[in-house]
Amino acid sequence: MIKNFLLNILLSLVWVALTGHLNYPNFFFGFFLGFGVLWVLARTGNSQEKQYFYKVPKLLLFFVFLLYDMLKANLEVTKEIITPKLNMKPAIIQYEHRLKSDFEITMLTNLIALTPGTMVLKISPDKKYLFIHSFYVKDKEKFKERMRNGLEKKLIEVIR
Repeated sequence: MIKNFLLNILLSLVWVALTGHLNYPNFFFGFFLGFGVLWVLARTGNSQEKQYFYKVPKLLLFFVFLLYDMLKANLEVTKEIITPKLNMKPAIIQYEHRLKSDFEITMLTNLIALTPGTMVLKISPDKKYLFIHSFYVKDKEKFKERMRNGLEKKLIEVIR
Protein backbone atom coordinates (compact mmCIF):
# COMPACT_ATOMS: atom_id res chain seq x y z
CA MET A 1 0.00 0.00 0.00
CA ILE A 2 2.83 2.41 0.82
CA LYS A 3 4.50 1.48 -2.47
CA ASN A 4 1.37 2.42 -4.43
CA PHE A 5 1.00 5.68 -2.53
CA LEU A 6 4.60 6.68 -3.23
CA LEU A 7 4.22 5.71 -6.89
CA ASN A 8 1.08 7.80 -7.04
CA ILE A 9 2.90 10.83 -5.58
CA LEU A 10 5.75 10.27 -8.04
CA LEU A 11 3.32 10.13 -10.98
CA SER A 12 1.64 13.33 -9.85
CA LEU A 13 5.04 15.06 -9.60
CA VAL A 14 5.88 13.80 -13.09
CA TRP A 15 2.57 15.26 -14.27
CA VAL A 16 3.39 18.61 -12.66
CA ALA A 17 6.83 18.58 -14.29
CA LEU A 18 5.39 17.72 -17.70
CA THR A 19 2.74 20.45 -17.58
CA GLY A 20 5.05 23.04 -16.05
CA HIS A 21 2.42 24.41 -13.65
CA LEU A 22 3.09 23.87 -9.95
CA ASN A 23 -0.24 24.52 -8.22
CA TYR A 24 -2.70 22.52 -6.11
CA PRO A 25 -5.32 21.81 -8.81
CA ASN A 26 -2.66 20.54 -11.21
CA PHE A 27 -1.06 18.37 -8.52
CA PHE A 28 -4.41 16.86 -7.51
CA PHE A 29 -5.32 16.25 -11.14
CA GLY A 30 -1.99 14.45 -11.55
CA PHE A 31 -2.69 12.48 -8.38
CA PHE A 32 -6.06 11.28 -9.68
CA LEU A 33 -4.59 10.59 -13.10
CA GLY A 34 -1.80 8.55 -11.48
CA PHE A 35 -4.38 6.77 -9.31
CA GLY A 36 -6.22 5.72 -12.47
CA VAL A 37 -3.04 4.53 -14.17
CA LEU A 38 -2.00 2.52 -11.11
CA TRP A 39 -5.49 1.06 -10.78
CA VAL A 40 -5.43 -0.18 -14.38
CA LEU A 41 -1.95 -1.65 -13.93
CA ALA A 42 -2.74 -3.34 -10.57
CA ARG A 43 -5.92 -5.12 -11.60
CA THR A 44 -4.01 -8.39 -11.84
CA GLY A 45 -2.04 -7.89 -8.60
CA ASN A 46 -2.62 -9.52 -5.25
CA SER A 47 -5.22 -8.33 -2.75
CA GLN A 48 -2.62 -6.52 -0.61
CA GLU A 49 -1.75 -4.23 -3.53
CA LYS A 50 -5.43 -3.67 -4.35
CA GLN A 51 -6.16 -2.48 -0.80
CA TYR A 52 -4.75 0.95 -1.70
CA PHE A 53 -7.48 1.44 -4.30
CA TYR A 54 -10.15 0.95 -1.65
CA LYS A 55 -8.50 3.11 1.02
CA VAL A 56 -8.00 6.27 -1.06
CA PRO A 57 -11.70 6.77 -1.93
CA LYS A 58 -12.67 6.01 1.68
CA LEU A 59 -10.13 8.56 2.88
CA LEU A 60 -11.52 11.20 0.53
CA LEU A 61 -15.09 10.47 1.65
CA PHE A 62 -13.93 10.67 5.27
CA PHE A 63 -12.51 14.15 4.71
CA VAL A 64 -15.74 15.27 3.00
CA PHE A 65 -17.77 13.86 5.91
CA LEU A 66 -15.50 15.55 8.46
CA LEU A 67 -15.66 18.87 6.61
CA TYR A 68 -19.47 18.66 6.48
CA ASP A 69 -19.68 17.77 10.19
CA MET A 70 -17.38 20.63 11.17
CA LEU A 71 -19.27 23.11 8.99
CA LYS A 72 -22.58 22.05 10.53
CA ALA A 73 -21.19 22.39 14.06
CA ASN A 74 -19.68 25.80 13.25
CA LEU A 75 -23.06 27.01 12.00
CA GLU A 76 -24.75 25.77 15.19
CA VAL A 77 -22.25 27.58 17.40
CA THR A 78 -22.45 30.75 15.26
CA LYS A 79 -26.25 30.70 15.48
CA GLU A 80 -25.97 30.30 19.25
CA ILE A 81 -23.66 33.31 19.49
CA ILE A 82 -25.78 35.56 17.27
CA THR A 83 -29.20 34.83 18.76
CA PRO A 84 -30.05 36.36 22.14
CA LYS A 85 -31.80 33.27 23.52
CA LEU A 86 -29.73 30.25 24.56
CA ASN A 87 -30.84 27.03 22.87
CA MET A 88 -28.04 24.88 24.25
CA LYS A 89 -28.75 21.58 25.91
CA PRO A 90 -25.30 20.66 27.26
CA ALA A 91 -24.63 17.14 28.46
CA ILE A 92 -21.83 14.77 29.35
CA ILE A 93 -22.16 11.43 27.62
CA GLN A 94 -20.45 8.19 28.57
CA TYR A 95 -19.70 6.70 25.16
CA GLU A 96 -18.56 3.10 24.70
CA HIS A 97 -16.41 2.89 21.57
CA ARG A 98 -15.34 -0.02 19.37
CA LEU A 99 -11.74 1.08 18.89
CA LYS A 100 -8.85 -1.30 19.59
CA SER A 101 -5.60 0.65 19.75
CA ASP A 102 -4.40 3.76 21.52
CA PHE A 103 -3.78 5.38 18.13
CA GLU A 104 -7.43 4.90 17.10
CA ILE A 105 -8.66 6.31 20.43
CA THR A 106 -6.34 9.30 20.08
CA MET A 107 -7.52 9.96 16.53
CA LEU A 108 -11.19 9.84 17.59
CA THR A 109 -10.65 12.15 20.56
CA ASN A 110 -8.76 14.63 18.37
CA LEU A 111 -11.52 14.60 15.75
CA ILE A 112 -14.15 15.14 18.44
CA ALA A 113 -12.12 18.05 19.80
CA LEU A 114 -11.90 19.58 16.30
CA THR A 115 -15.68 19.76 16.08
CA PRO A 116 -16.95 22.98 17.73
CA GLY A 117 -19.20 22.40 20.72
CA THR A 118 -17.78 18.99 21.64
CA MET A 119 -14.76 17.75 23.52
CA VAL A 120 -13.56 14.64 25.30
CA LEU A 121 -13.26 15.22 29.02
CA LYS A 122 -11.85 11.87 30.07
CA ILE A 123 -10.95 8.41 28.88
CA SER A 124 -11.81 5.67 31.35
CA PRO A 125 -8.88 3.78 32.93
CA ASP A 126 -9.80 0.60 31.04
CA LYS A 127 -9.99 2.67 27.78
CA LYS A 128 -13.48 1.38 26.96
CA TYR A 129 -15.37 4.63 27.51
CA LEU A 130 -15.01 8.24 26.44
CA PHE A 131 -16.68 10.96 28.45
CA ILE A 132 -17.78 13.54 25.89
CA HIS A 133 -19.13 17.00 26.65
CA SER A 134 -21.40 18.49 24.00
CA PHE A 135 -23.38 21.73 23.85
CA TYR A 136 -26.25 20.33 21.79
CA VAL A 137 -27.65 17.03 23.05
CA LYS A 138 -31.39 16.60 22.73
CA ASP A 139 -31.26 12.82 23.07
CA LYS A 140 -28.22 11.01 24.49
CA GLU A 141 -28.97 7.76 22.68
CA LYS A 142 -29.33 9.56 19.35
CA PHE A 143 -26.00 11.31 19.99
CA LYS A 144 -24.31 7.95 20.70
CA GLU A 145 -25.86 6.43 17.59
CA ARG A 146 -24.69 9.35 15.46
CA MET A 147 -21.16 8.97 16.85
CA ARG A 148 -21.16 5.19 16.33
CA ASN A 149 -22.50 5.25 12.77
CA GLY A 150 -20.81 8.48 11.77
CA LEU A 151 -17.39 9.55 12.92
CA GLU A 152 -16.28 6.32 14.60
CA LYS A 153 -17.42 4.04 11.77
CA LYS A 154 -15.76 6.14 9.10
CA LEU A 155 -12.56 6.43 11.14
CA ILE A 156 -12.42 2.63 11.51
CA GLU A 157 -12.89 2.23 7.74
CA VAL A 158 -9.98 4.55 7.05
CA ILE A 159 -7.53 3.29 9.69
CA ARG A 160 -8.05 -0.50 9.59
